[in-house]
Order: sequence, then C-alpha cells, then structure tokens
Amino acid sequence: MVQLLLLSSSRVHGSPGFLGHALPAIAELMAGRERMLFIPYARRDFDDYARIAHSVLSSAGIKVDGLHRATDPVRAIASAEAVFLGGGNTFRLLATLQRQGLVRALRRAVLAGVPYLGSSAGTNLACPSLRTSNDMPIVQPASFAALGLVPFQINPHYLPPDPASTHRGETRDERIAEFLEHNDVPVLALREGAWLRVRGRRAELGGADAARLFTRRAPARDLAPGTDLTHLLGTIPRYDLC
Repeated sequence: MVQLLLLSSSRVHGSPGFLGHALPAIAELMAGRERMLFIPYARRDFDDYARIAHSVLSSAGIKVDGLHRATDPVRAIASAEAVFLGGGNTFRLLATLQRQGLVRALRRAVLAGVPYLGSSAGTNLACPSLRTSNDMPIVQPASFAALGLVPFQINPHYLPPDPASTHRGETRDERIAEFLEHNDVPVLALREGAWLRVRGRRAELGGADAARLFTRRAPARDLAPGTDLTHLLGTIPRYDLC
C-alpha cells in the first residue's frame, strides 16, 4: 500500500524549526519503523542537510541514514524502511537522482509500500512532472518527468493573490492557469503548513492551513484541512523515467 506524506514546506512560521509542525504526522507515517533514508540532493551541502534532518528526527526516535553516504545507493533504497526527500531546488534534486540512475529504484520502492516523506522539492518529485514547481531551473535535468506517485500536480508554498498588493507581476494563480492551458491535469496548491496524506487508495488534506484546487474546467476552489481528496488519485499511471 502506497504511503505518502507530502508537505508544502519543512518550516512554518510559528512552529518550532525544521519539520516541527509535522512531527506527529511523520511519526504516524513511520508506524513503528525505526530508520529513514534521507535523500539530501535538493541542496548543495549534503552532509550539512543530513545533520539537520538527523538532529530533528532523532529526537522523535527516528534514525536517519544519508543516501549520499551509501556505497550502493540502489540497494540502500531497496532496503529502506522509509525515505525522505527534503526541500531545496527541485531541478537539482531530480537531476542528481537521474544522474545516479535512482529514479526507477525510488519509484519501485515506494509503490511497493516504502513510506515516502516529501517536503517542498520532495513533494514536487512525487508528481508526474516538475512543471508546477516554483523553483528556478538552476540545472538541466534529462527530462521533467518525476516519480508519478500521484497522478496530479502539486504546487507547494502556495500564496493566494493579495488584493492590496501593488505588485503587478504574475500571481501564482495566473501561472497555474497558464499550466492548465496546456495540461489537463488537476493542480493541488498547498499553503504553508498544509500537507497531503495518501494511504493506499485514499488521500486527505492535512496540516494547519488550507489548499486550493485548480482544474481546467471549473473555477479554483479552496479546501479546508481534513478534506477527502481520494477522487484525485484515480489510477496511478506508468511513466517513462530517466
């Protein structure tokens, strides 16, 4: 059974530091498992990022192993009790996984039941494509095809338009509308503090804040925490992965 916890972000204003707002949900995702394989490729300094993850998750009784330290990364993924893809730059994260030949191994493990924790960039990676990331493409992946663990797109760090703002650039809503002009696939925009929890064939919006669902054929609508989003799952399709 697929087990996903997809966070909009790893830090939320008013919550205690890295992952502080989501530790109870992470503990529930782990369900008695002791070790988590951390994939720090979204940031430049892998060791420093792994130390941050270890310092927080160890306080919750979770032992953290960094994939960047594994002598056989494919085997490390296949034997992992759970995986965590941290936030940072989504394009760097995917490009590194592609370069190391790990995309298929990661998707295979998660679809076989290995719990998947994603934050920001890691949440983008759970989608079919990177095309609704907010990140600048600082590197060029071989393709934008991501893991396809859910059959719709997610936009983390979503900010609704501010009617009082004097900024005249594109809003996030306008950018997502442009995406929908070319792609007939739902986009779940997660505000800070929100997350998506998938348990097998069921999906639910969680966290302390709301989300907004964008589709091509209907106006965008706001969703409250606790909303059942199972209808978005459909059938998880196959993808051509690099």
